[in-house]
Amino acid sequence: MARDEGRGRGRGRGRGEREERDEFVDKLVAINRVAKVVKGGKNFGFAALVVVGDQKGRVGFGKGKAREVPEAIRKATQEAKRNLVRVPLREGRTLHHDASGRWGAGKVVLRAAPPGTGIIAGGPMRAIFETLGVQDVVAKSIGSSNPYNMVRATVDALKNQTSPRSIASKRGKKVSDVLTRRTGGGQSSTADAADAA
Repeated sequence: MARDEGRGRGRGRGRGEREERDEFVDKLVAINRVAKVVKGGKNFGFAALVVVGDQKGRVGFGKGKAREVPEAIRKATQEAKRNLVRVPLREGRTLHHDASGRWGAGKVVLRAAPPGTGIIAGGPMRAIFETLGVQDVVAKSIGSSNPYNMVRATVDALKNQTSPRSIASKRGKKVSDVLTRRTGGGQSSTADAADAA
């Protein structure tokens, strides 16, 4: 009796997940197969690393382990949706400023880029930028090529991103005042673009 109730709840939950999936884009970054040697042979397990984002400034990553690949991916996707981070983007297409991030032996450097540059980044970092909604960025990994460390280092760098609006509110100034210092000459068009961001 209890099993039937659980099954019913599971079906309802699946519908909710389908609606969420439309909002989020997920990318499989890495899948790892491990084998445990036992008396009767080998037991295989799978570990998946997934990046999820809404392409509007939110991104998260998760890892999942299971005996089957689809189950490992499902677990990783669920964890990624729980760990979403909001990143301010300039004009909705690139970063506000250069940043560097580190996790363990993984080190990455991210640079804002002019329109038309595209995403110049390695595999795991590219997946993050595509799901985040960044269109122009130059990124370089200068440490470990382990995808787990690269993803964590990239998210670490993105967490340090600040927008001119947040800086202005902290200092009690207008956004245009903050941008005038950055550009060197009071370009109102840049200030208007920052107000819109």
